[in-house]
Amino acid sequence: MTGETVLALRGVSKRFGAVQALTDIELEVRAGEVLALVGDNGAGKSTLVKSIAGVHQPDEGTIEWQGRPVSVHRPQDAQQLGIATVYQDLALCDNLDVVGNLFLGREIRRFAVLDEVAMEKRSRSLLDTLSIRIPSVRIPVASLSGGQRQVVAIARALVGSPKVVMLDEPTAALGVEQTAQVLDLVERLRDQGLGVILISHNMADVMAVADTVAVLRLGRNNGVFDKRRTSQEEIISAITGATDNAVTRREARGTEGSP
Repeated sequence: MTGETVLALRGVSKRFGAVQALTDIELEVRAGEVLALVGDNGAGKSTLVKSIAGVHQPDEGTIEWQGRPVSVHRPQDAQQLGIATVYQDLALCDNLDVVGNLFLGREIRRFAVLDEVAMEKRSRSLLDTLSIRIPSVRIPVASLSGGQRQVVAIARALVGSPKVVMLDEPTAALGVEQTAQVLDLVERLRDQGLGVILISHNMADVMAVADTVAVLRLGRNNGVFDKRRTSQEEIISAITGATDNAVTRREARGTEGSP
C-alpha cells in the first residue's frame, strides 16, 4: 500500500547547449512504492536521476519534497533531504572491508577516534534488518560476489536513513541468483516504507518488482502506467514510440483504491 507523495517533479526541463535533454518532466514517487523509470538509450533517464541527485540543476520546473518546493544544487543537498543514489559503478573501495565502505565519509567517532565497535555493531544491525547475507562485515569488499557488492552499495545508501532511494541499473552485470537477491532487497525497501526509483533496461526485473512504470522517450514523459493493469507489450510500445502517451497517458495515480 503506497503512502503520501515524498518526491515530485513538476515541469522539469534541462538543456546542455543545443541539446534539450529533458522537457516538462512530471514525476511522483510515493512512500512504500517502487517506481521503475524506463526508456531507450538517450531517453533522458540518467539526466533525470542526476537532476534529482543534485549533480545537475534543472533549467526550468520545480522539485518538490514532501509537498514543498526545494532547491537541490549539489549532491549534499539531496542527501540532507533524504534522497540516496546508488549509481551503476557502485563506487566501492575494494581495499576496505564492508564496515569501512558502509561508513566511508560518515565515520562514527568517539573522542576524535574512530569507534570501530559502534560501526561494526550498526553494520551488522543494518544488514540483518535488510536480510543481507555477507560472510563477514570485516572481509574486503573485493572478495565479495557481484550481488553482494551491489547489496553493500545499497546498504551504504541507507546509513543516512533516506526516504527515497534511486537505484541505477542495479542488476545489469548480475547472474540469475544474484539478480534475485537484489530484487528481494528492493522489495524489502518498499516494505519498510521507502520510495524506490528503479532505473532498468531489464523488463523482467521491472515487471517483477515495480508498482508503477514511468516511461521516458526523447526527454519527455511518454506514459505512467500501473504495472498491475498494464502488459509488458504496452510498456515496450511506449518505450519504442509505437504509442504516444505524452498527452493521453494512463496515469497510475488515478487507479488508487482499485483492486
